[in-house]
Amino acid sequence: MQQLEKLLMDGVEKNTPDSIKKDKVFDYLNKDKFTFTLTRDLVKKLDLKKWFDAYKKEAMVSTAGIRGPQNILYPHDTRFPINTIGITLATLAKALVVKEKYPDNELVKLAGSEVRYNSKTYLDIIARIQAALGIKTLVPTKRQTIPIWLASFLAFKLDLVGAEYITSSHGISVKNATKDLNNQGSQFLPNESLEFVNKIEEILNAVEKDGEYKIEFSASNDTLIDEKTMERLNNGVDLYVEYLKSNVASDAILNKIKNFDKKIIIDAVGGAAYNTLSKILERLNISGTFDWLNTEEDPFFHSIGKDIKNDTFYDWSLDITVVSKDKDDNPYFPVVNSLKYDEKLAKYPIGTVCLVTDPDHDRLSVVQIEDASKKTDVIKAGVDVAELGNGRILCIFSANQAFLMIMDFWAKQLKETGEFDRHTRFMVKTTASSKSWDEWAKNNGIKVINTPVGFKEIANVIKKVEFQLEKGVRDIKVEDIFKNKIHLGSNPRMIFGGEESGGMIIGSNDIIKSLNGRTALAMREKSATEAIIVASGLVASLEIPLWKHLENVYDENKIKARYDVRDDISYYNESEPDIEKLKAAKLSGEALRTKNDIFYLALAVGIEEGKITLDNAKEILSKTFPALDFSNLLAVKFVGDGTYLDFDDKFIEIRPSGTDAKTKAYAGGGDKALLAEWSKILGNYSGELNEAYKKYLSEDYVRGSKEKSLKLYDTYANNGIDTREFKIPVYNF
Repeated sequence: MQQLEKLLMDGVEKNTPDSIKKDKVFDYLNKDKFTFTLTRDLVKKLDLKKWFDAYKKEAMVSTAGIRGPQNILYPHDTRFPINTIGITLATLAKALVVKEKYPDNELVKLAGSEVRYNSKTYLDIIARIQAALGIKTLVPTKRQTIPIWLASFLAFKLDLVGAEYITSSHGISVKNATKDLNNQGSQFLPNESLEFVNKIEEILNAVEKDGEYKIEFSASNDTLIDEKTMERLNNGVDLYVEYLKSNVASDAILNKIKNFDKKIIIDAVGGAAYNTLSKILERLNISGTFDWLNTEEDPFFHSIGKDIKNDTFYDWSLDITVVSKDKDDNPYFPVVNSLKYDEKLAKYPIGTVCLVTDPDHDRLSVVQIEDASKKTDVIKAGVDVAELGNGRILCIFSANQAFLMIMDFWAKQLKETGEFDRHTRFMVKTTASSKSWDEWAKNNGIKVINTPVGFKEIANVIKKVEFQLEKGVRDIKVEDIFKNKIHLGSNPRMIFGGEESGGMIIGSNDIIKSLNGRTALAMREKSATEAIIVASGLVASLEIPLWKHLENVYDENKIKARYDVRDDISYYNESEPDIEKLKAAKLSGEALRTKNDIFYLALAVGIEEGKITLDNAKEILSKTFPALDFSNLLAVKFVGDGTYLDFDDKFIEIRPSGTDAKTKAYAGGGDKALLAEWSKILGNYSGELNEAYKKYLSEDYVRGSKEKSLKLYDTYANNGIDTREFKIPVYNF
């Protein structure tokens, strides 16, 4: 065991009471069939009502699964949001909901996971509860790891009733979650989560009324837990390769990659990506171009992102764009430092590109080795750098920058073949993503649809377009979160869907069909495999560094908003080993996060409802932030989960994290130093209301703005929603 991991484990052991260590509540390690009886006394002893209240709250706002920390040594510890009892109740509830929706049908779901602590235990619980209720559950051969996008793809492709995937994406090691996927392979929207959350409440109420509730577990080797189907399907790899070949893995791109005379590095942080991606690259006959880092599966993620801070274990997560300050107040990249590229990339020449993915393999980050003499030019281009030593630096491209180059490369491939002009082209992006994407799209005649943050929001828009396409609508229209009405004509195709946090998909030129004939324009979950193939094609095409190519893309497309900044303001230490201190700190942090959020949110809602004018908002903001100039503010808009301040030279978006006690402040425009100043000041604001504010909006109105915003979001999300009926097929795969 690594030293840092031992420090983490020792902290968990020390802070777990003996009573919890000794009492598993039910024996989730028992592989035989059994019944777990949840009693009134157990509900009280485990404080499940309190757990449920927190779980329900998280379900209503979460952007990517209901995440939370877990006791990595004693996963039955209900003091933590994620635990075996909670997983049991949630699985049971989801299973009951789907059985009510599709009575008298053969129900088939998929369950998969990445490499996090206790994932296989949770996978076993999920599959056994579903089997006990008569639901067949496809699981990977030998219960091995698969990526989130493969679970999503198979849910759609095989016409399954849904899927359960265990992950916490690029979050810290002690976190886990279930991402609930519907029959389309899309993550649940809040209304879908509410269905099973209400069912959990029914179960708890039944325990209170009747004194107990019996939950059946099948045996671990029950025939309804099906590994054989996944074995026949090669764990889905063959079907996915077929999909890729009809999409991003064109002969032209594959030949570029195959003939590239340098190595491209793939860093499979956590190791789980290697299991599937290596097989896909082999099937595409391009594996020889790639070298690998971190191919062994490790729930501690090879110590990446881990540190000792003030004599305490600290986890920075796996987001390589996270910036911190050293003791001299100089910025640095703690996660990048922990990757140890100064050692691991030492043998590779200048110009080598490394593609970094996360444990569930849905996000991509791009870095490149450059000569240190180019440092000033790289920074001028807006690209961040880290020192590698020996006269070398590492260029760290944000997803905003990397994806701009990827979408530009992909569009040029389509134009070369004449495919581009056969359809109206559109892009789906989150509001927090770069404005450079909007400018690039405009220059290329591509329509842009902006959504709230979260890939489920991107998938929701894609399905709205497909719904109209399937009905034969001659003028397909979509209203985005800015209330812009985008006209897409009669036969559009999505060219790109993505978000600034590192997730993207490419739309297909051909209609994608499931085995039972359902249709789609794109897959429902971000895929680092799609991103890696297109990015590798781009790298293999270039004779100049990526930072220089980025400048060329800016110039060719007359892009002004070349810079993007994101401030992540965390209100507590997620790595605190004492769960009671952690919960108290998180609760306190959530209050600070909410106060900051509703300060801006109430302005947007107030303008939406006609309570105040834009000029009133400018006055309030100018009095609150006298050092900042709001004279060119064009709009203050609610964007589904945050507030967007649109200026004629920049944008600022302030949004509360959907998964934690954090505020995220995004900024984009033409002056990086100015953007950094604005995002820092607005993101860190306390939320206090001054007299100018109270002159226009009462404190009661401000407090009620969150509820109003949820209604506005529901109106947006349900406008033109896909109502295609899912029919359970006769399965023959």
